Amino acid sequence: MHYTTLGKTQLKVSVAGLGCGGNSRIGLGTGLSAAQSVALVQEALDLGVNFLDTAAAYGTEAIVGKAIKGRPRDSVVISTKSHVSADGSPLSGAQVVANLEASLVALDMDYVDVFHLHGLSPKAYDHAMAEIVPALLRQKQQGKLRHLAVSETGPRDPQHSMLTRAVEAGVWEVVMLAFHMLHQNARRPVLERTRANGVGTLCMFAVRNIFSKPGLLPKTVADLIAEGTLAEEGIEPANPLGFLVHPDGALSIVDAAYRYARHEPGIDVVLFGTGNAAHLKRNIASILSPPLPADDVARLNRYFGHLVGVGLDLPDRMHEPKARG
Repeated sequence: MHYTTLGKTQLKVSVAGLGCGGNSRIGLGTGLSAAQSVALVQEALDLGVNFLDTAAAYGTEAIVGKAIKGRPRDSVVISTKSHVSADGSPLSGAQVVANLEASLVALDMDYVDVFHLHGLSPKAYDHAMAEIVPALLRQKQQGKLRHLAVSETGPRDPQHSMLTRAVEAGVWEVVMLAFHMLHQNARRPVLERTRANGVGTLCMFAVRNIFSKPGLLPKTVADLIAEGTLAEEGIEPANPLGFLVHPDGALSIVDAAYRYARHEPGIDVVLFGTGNAAHLKRNIASILSPPLPADDVARLNRYFGHLVGVGLDLPDRMHEPKARG
């Protein structure tokens, strides 16, 4: 495993971070039992992954807590999150603190290393800064969280307008951003500034349905070409990223996607989801692989660098009526 320092936090973190949400939810979303999901997390830990990202909304905090039992607490970095609204109404600082305390109970631990405001929208940012951040900073003083963080809502804020403000605020020590081969626009407004300000970065959406669901990538590219958003010249519509897969390049499109995100300047941790051991090992191997050939990266950036908001699908369960509230 390769490790890096998460911004100015002094946390030593694996560059491959286990994301415990998304569609897989460490196997719960694909039919694993709780015990099997615990075992999958433990296998990730045995492979050197020490950054585990969960959230109250994922329903996996208890799995993470059980998985790390018996291991030194300082050998793992635990990240969890709270939303800032419920049923369309903003939460108070006290309510978010109560969510933090509930997460600690679910995780069965005294503190979390990184605590996020989850999917903070641009319109909720001012309320969060005025009402919620002061309450959480008091919890930080009490030792219930070590570092304050914020994650963006990529599908609903593809221009990164919330993070553009957050990275300059001086209170957020870690941010989570959406970045991938067809959605590269975080470079200037976010990643250049996190590097300048010492803010740690977690990359989500490196691989989602766009690169893993059969047929979706060519259909998406065909639609972009048809609407005039993407030039057809140089692109093979039936296999638009096929140029990345060759003996000196990537093993697959998914492999390319993880390597592209991993070696983007300014990204500390690439989050990945999984539902089985073989997939877990493949993802880690990709994240630990060398950068893509420079010519391939240049071609990706030239063809797709102007795109915004492509491939930022919400987890499937968030489209179900029962999950909307």
